Amino acid sequence: MLTYVVIFSILAILLIASALYAIIQKDLLYAVISTGVISLILSVFFFLMQAPDVALTEAAIGIALTTIIFVITIRNTSRYEDEDSSSNLERF
Repeated sequence: MLTYVVIFSILAILLIASALYAIIQKDLLYAVISTGVISLILSVFFFLMQAPDVALTEAAIGIALTTIIFVITIRNTSRYEDEDSSSNLERF
């Protein structure tokens, strides 16, 4: 019983840290990878709570599909965080 409390505590701390990293991160690719890590941690949470069907769904949709779609979208668009801030003013 104590091991589950320790495991849940560690996973909760990692979940909060990944969420804060995704919010603070300026690079979109790293933020998307961080949201994939959040989905992975949630999948482990669901598996430990005896819900393997929900864990598999979270892993398939949250980790794989959503992350891949976001990475492809970021790759196919121009990334404004790489440009100089003065060139951002010229667009407006």
